[in-house]
Amino acid sequence: MTRLLLRGGMVIDPANHSAGQQRDLAVRDGRIVDLVLGEVSEQGFDQVIDVSGCVVMAGGIDMHTHIGGGKVNLARMLMAEDHRDGGNPIKRPTNPLELDSCGGCAPGTLAIGYRYIEMGYTAAFEPAMLPSNARQAHMEMGDVPILDHGAYVMLGNDELFLQLLAEGGPDCRNFAQLRDYTAWTMHASKAMGVKVVNAGGISAFKFNQRKLDVNEPHVHWQVTPRQILHVLARALRELGVPHPLHIHGSNLGVAGNIESTLETIEALEGLPAHLTHIQFHAYGTEGPKKFSSAALQLADAVNANPQISIDVGQIMFGQTVTASGDSMRQYANSGLANPRKWIGADIECTAGCGVVPFRYREQSYVNALQWVIGLEIFLLVRNPWQVVLTTDHPNGGPFTSYPHLIRLLMDRSFRAEQLAKLHPEVVANCALASITRELTIDEIAILTRAGPARLLGLADRGQLGVGAAADIAVYREDADFEAMFKTPEYVFKDGTLVARAGRVMAVPVGGTHYVEPGYDPAIEKTLRRHWQAHGAINFDNVVIGHDELCRCCNGGRLLPTACVEGAP
Repeated sequence: MTRLLLRGGMVIDPANHSAGQQRDLAVRDGRIVDLVLGEVSEQGFDQVIDVSGCVVMAGGIDMHTHIGGGKVNLARMLMAEDHRDGGNPIKRPTNPLELDSCGGCAPGTLAIGYRYIEMGYTAAFEPAMLPSNARQAHMEMGDVPILDHGAYVMLGNDELFLQLLAEGGPDCRNFAQLRDYTAWTMHASKAMGVKVVNAGGISAFKFNQRKLDVNEPHVHWQVTPRQILHVLARALRELGVPHPLHIHGSNLGVAGNIESTLETIEALEGLPAHLTHIQFHAYGTEGPKKFSSAALQLADAVNANPQISIDVGQIMFGQTVTASGDSMRQYANSGLANPRKWIGADIECTAGCGVVPFRYREQSYVNALQWVIGLEIFLLVRNPWQVVLTTDHPNGGPFTSYPHLIRLLMDRSFRAEQLAKLHPEVVANCALASITRELTIDEIAILTRAGPARLLGLADRGQLGVGAAADIAVYREDADFEAMFKTPEYVFKDGTLVARAGRVMAVPVGGTHYVEPGYDPAIEKTLRRHWQAHGAINFDNVVIGHDELCRCCNGGRLLPTACVEGAP
C-alpha cells in the first residue's frame, strides 16, 4: 500500500466546485483519498511533497487527437523529413527511460506518450478508428506509453449502414436494426464512441460526387446527411452511450460552411452531439475575399443549444500534416499541399483517407483568419463546459503547442502581440482585437480536464475528488502561462510519479477506455452476409475480445465505461 501527500498546493478542481482552494491532497493505491484526523502530519505517508506555490489539477485529457490508426502511419511515412534534423537523424534521447522515437507534426507512438506526459496530460482519444482496422489502432495506441486511451469508431459512410438507411425509407422504419448495427460495431471494435465524418460524403465521393450538403441526397443511396446524423445521434442516445455523436461536419474548410454547421445542429432536433474541430466549419463569405469569420454565428448557436458541445481545432502557425477520413475534402485540398505530396485512399466499403502536408503562415490571409476564428470561438462561447481545447492534432497543429494556445486564451496582451504579426487585412477587420475576455485558470481546467471527462462519461477522471484516479498535474505558478503549462513540476499517473520538471520518470502501461452497449444479436445475420461478401476479415474474427484487447494494448488495464439510458 503506497501513500502520497501533496502538501499546500492550490487545488483547481471545477468538477467538485473547487476554484483555487489551498489544501493538501492525499493518495493511496492510485486513488484520491480523504484526509482524516491525525493524517495531516507527515507520518503515515511513504512520500510527502511540498507543492506550495503550485497549482494542482487533474491530469489533462485530449479527447480529439490523431494518435493511432492507418492514416496516422501514412502521415508518418509521408513526412519522413519530420523525423530528421535536416540531413541528419534526430539525436537520441539522453533519458534511459525513453526509447528512440521522434517527430513534430507526426510523432512516433513512444514520443506521443513522452510529450503528452511532459505537459501534464494523462489520457488521449483517437477520434477516427475504422472497424476493419480496429486491432491495428488499438495496438498502436497500446504502444503509446503511460497515457490512458480510447477511440471513436467511424460510421455513417459504410455502405451497409447507408443501404439499411435507404431501405428504411424517410421515416426510418428499420431504426431498431440501425441502432443494433451501431451498438454491434462499437462492441466489435471496442470503441469509446461513434464518429461520423462528412456524413455520407466519403461514400458519395466514390460515386464521383464532389460535395454533399446537409439536405442534399447521396447520388447513389438517395439519403441525406440530415438523415444519417439524426439516426446515429438517436441511436447513441437510446443505447445510453455517454459520449454523444462526434460530428465532423459537411464542407470542411469551405467558405460559407457556417450554413452547413447550423443545418447540422438543426438536423439533430435537440439531440445531444459534439461538433469537432469546429474552427474549420465556421467560415462566412463576407468581405472582398469572400472568406470571413462566422465565429459569432457559431457561438450564438452553441450558446442557445446547451446539448451541443464543441472542440475548436485551433490552427497553430508552422508546418504540420493534415490526416483525415474525409477523402472528399482532402482531395479538394491536395493542390495546397506543402511540401507537394499527398496520399488518398479508399478503405474497403467503410470509409476513405486523405493525408496532405500543410504549412500555416502568419502572412496568409486565410491562415491568419483561421487562427483568429478559433480564438474568437473559444472566447465567445459563454459556457466553458461546452468547449474542449484541441488543435485536432496534427490537422490544426501539433498537440505540443497547447501551452502556447493556453497563454493566448489567458493573456489578452500577449494575444494582441501575436495578432499584430498577422496579415494586415485580418488585423484591421477581425473582431478578436476587441474581445477583452481572458480565460481563468478554472476555465482552462474545464476545457482541458473536467469538460472532456464529463463528455466521455469518465466519472473518476478529470477531477480530484475522493475516489478519483490519482492522475495529477502540478504546475508552478508563473505569470507566463505558456512556460507554466509547458513544464509541470510533477505529473502522477494513478499515483505513480511519471514526470518531474519535464523529465520522464516512469513509463507504466496506460489503460483502455471503451463501452459495450447492448444489442439484439439478430443483427449479426445481416452483418455476416455483408462481411462475407465485402469484408477483408472473416466475420468470426471481427469482434475483439477482452483478452485480445488487453494483448493489443500491451497488458494495460481495461477500463469499461457503463452505458446509462439517456446518458448524453
